[in-house]
Amino acid sequence: MDLSIIVTHHNTPELLDVCIKSIKNSIKGIKYEIIIADSGPTEESREFIKDLYSDIKLVSFKNNVGYSKIVNAAINKTRGDYILILNADIVVLEGSIIKMLKYIKSHPRVGIVGPQLIDFIGNVQISCFSKPTLGAIIARRTFLGKLDWGKKRLERFSINDRDKQTIKKVDWLQGAAIMIRKEAAKKVGPWDERFFMYFEDADWCRRFWQNGYGVVYLPSAQMAHYYHRSSKKWGGLLDLFFNKYTRIHLISALKYFWKYRHAK
Repeated sequence: MDLSIIVTHHNTPELLDVCIKSIKNSIKGIKYEIIIADSGPTEESREFIKDLYSDIKLVSFKNNVGYSKIVNAAINKTRGDYILILNADIVVLEGSIIKMLKYIKSHPRVGIVGPQLIDFIGNVQISCFSKPTLGAIIARRTFLGKLDWGKKRLERFSINDRDKQTIKKVDWLQGAAIMIRKEAAKKVGPWDERFFMYFEDADWCRRFWQNGYGVVYLPSAQMAHYYHRSSKKWGGLLDLFFNKYTRIHLISALKYFWKYRHAK
């Protein structure tokens, strides 16, 4: 089988339905399977999936066990030589999956390829980055991002802001939409389940590079992304005290920097 497509889902059945339909409408001429990786579903969501997708594999956890764990469980069920991992808030645009598949097949030292993500009026979203730094994280989270100090760090961090239309090797692709070479993933190992949510994609991309596999941003392949930044609602200290996703993000950041504290 050419391709396994994993769609991660957490209680957004309407978005999931749009995502699945967009996948089926966009793929022609290849053998593929779809696996829904469902975490902490409500009864309504669970019944919705069973009724609508009886032909699709389902990997489900009763509780919200974290992003890394559901992705690992779904990867273990895949049969394809290549794996596309999508969030349920992605709408696949025509030709994007085939372009990604052709690229990764023709570049054997590329382990991960990611599309250009756009919003629903065509604006390009930032989806590839340089290695995370403490300065960049602080700049994204506080008013310091509006100062020259913070702007410089954010510019270096969000590397596709410089040229959004050029194929480029990057340190880190946003995990909302990535295609991987399964052979490479076996060598690299599974997602690190110590990351409940956030930074698991940065960690995985870094480990691909460490094992000699490139990570590539492919802007000719486009997907629409209903991007809702859960970890940033009010900004600054208000998020830290009142938004649980901000706290999860910061905990994951600390785990990431601790894990690579001796790396150069």
